[in-house]
Amino acid sequence: MRLKLYWQIFIGLALGVVFGFASRMLGFESFVIEKVAVLGDIFLRGLRMIIVPLIVSSIISGVTSIGTPESFGRLSLKTFAYYVSTSLLAILTGLILVNIIQPGVGAQLGFHETPPELSANVEKIGDTLLGIIPTNPLQAMVEGKMLPIIFFSLLFGFFITRAPEPYNQKLTDFFQGVFEVMMQMTHFIIRFTPVGVFALMGKIVAQTGFDVFIPLGKYMITVAGGLVIHAVFTLPMLLYTVGRINPAAHAQAMAPALLTAFSTASSSATLPLTIDSVENNAGVSNKISSFVLPLGATINMDGTALYECVAAMFIAQVYGIELSFFQQFIVVITALLASIGAAGVPMAGLVMITIILGAVGLPLEGIGLILAVDRILDMMRTSVNVWSDSCGTAIIARSEGETDLKVL
Repeated sequence: MRLKLYWQIFIGLALGVVFGFASRMLGFESFVIEKVAVLGDIFLRGLRMIIVPLIVSSIISGVTSIGTPESFGRLSLKTFAYYVSTSLLAILTGLILVNIIQPGVGAQLGFHETPPELSANVEKIGDTLLGIIPTNPLQAMVEGKMLPIIFFSLLFGFFITRAPEPYNQKLTDFFQGVFEVMMQMTHFIIRFTPVGVFALMGKIVAQTGFDVFIPLGKYMITVAGGLVIHAVFTLPMLLYTVGRINPAAHAQAMAPALLTAFSTASSSATLPLTIDSVENNAGVSNKISSFVLPLGATINMDGTALYECVAAMFIAQVYGIELSFFQQFIVVITALLASIGAAGVPMAGLVMITIILGAVGLPLEGIGLILAVDRILDMMRTSVNVWSDSCGTAIIARSEGETDLKVL
């Protein structure tokens, strides 16, 4: 029987730690750092290779499948407003916590070296906001500039829905086909994640020893704390103040879906149970749940967006890089937009962090650090994603008069 991918990644991680520590004990750490680490570099190059076409096709196909706001009217606008607002609140929660706790500050890991691309970003940071609008979209794609790529893709997808037939459908089918091909390539590259994690973690431990695990523990506490604040305070407050719904009763109604989300770490796999719980336990009509929940599984990733923001800041801190206010603003905006574009992608968290690190010029090698503790945090953030979807569905249903109050 073939092991599940997360078990393979965990084994790769464990072997990387053991191999890296053994190299320090036996004196061949230079071999690990210079030779074995090449496997990790190959894995990271594979990720870089697929990012631009994957994000472009994902966003365009996602936008065209949703259609224009006029297609759905008031319900569509309420849904988008909720998803964007809660994702932004989650990201800001994570940003505040990571600046207060600073889990990566003071980590003596030997990474304190500013990459040249970050230095370039610092010099041009005043032009960053203007640079979101690309003068040449193809050049932005070649250079891997994520914010202009995401901005252009959102606009392009939107205006495909405005194009007359038959061009509308032909373009929609074309980009959906490109997205399916890129998904296959993504699945192929992700199969090598255990090898990449082994090499990256082996290199890190060979360089630093077990000192790396102290900041990792602080990082886990920071992410978990942010997720708890968003799930226990922010979303229930919205439920109570905006939807006039008892948060405790709604949580009880959603318990089966939340437990499934935690155990599977998959919003998509949990979707049927989420719909069932929302309709039969929370009293939401099928008219609302059948639109809001599938859309939420596609574009709403509160927990993941929070996690990615904290991860990017943590990697910057570990490398001894102080991000300016504007660079942190770019992290926030990129996390928000990437959460829309990468939601339907396998291992979306890995794809999103690659996008965010690229947007502010941080080294992708830092991914090896956060992958070490990704599984447990993945389970937590998926539960928050599903919880946010259900809260939004309940709030919108209440505002539309589509809630059976007798069920709650």
